[in-house]
Amino acid sequence: MAQDRYSRGMEMRRQVLGNAHVDAAEAAKTALDQPFQELITEAAWGTVWASDRISLRDRSMLTLALLAATGNFDEIPMHIRATARTGASQDDVLEAFQHVAIYAGVPRANRALKLARQTYAEMAAEKTDG
Repeated sequence: MAQDRYSRGMEMRRQVLGNAHVDAAEAAKTALDQPFQELITEAAWGTVWASDRISLRDRSMLTLALLAATGNFDEIPMHIRATARTGASQDDVLEAFQHVAIYAGVPRANRALKLARQTYAEMAAEKTDG
C-alpha cells in the first residue's frame, strides 16, 4: 500500500509540479533528506493531492491560501508555477489571497501577492525566451 501511495505521489508531483521540478528535486536528494522526501511524496502527493474529492484547481487555491496564512512563503512560488497545470487562474489566486487578508492578515496576503506577481512575471518571461 505504501508503495502504491509513493508511486501515485510521484505521478501527482509530476502532474502538478512538472517533470523538470521533480527531476531536480530527486537529483538533489541526499541520504539525510530521503526519508523526508518519501514522507511528503506519500502523504502530501500520494494521499492529499491524489484525492479526487476536490479538483486540482481548488486544491491549488487552498494550498496557496494555507501557505500564505501560515507564513510559509518559500513554497508559494513553486505552487504559483503549478497553477499552470492545476487550472487555477490568476483571478483564482487573487481570490484566495483576499481570503487570507481578511481571515489571516493583510501583511501575509500582501507578501503572498508580491511573490505571485514576481513568479507570474518570471513565467511570462520564460515563455518569451523559450
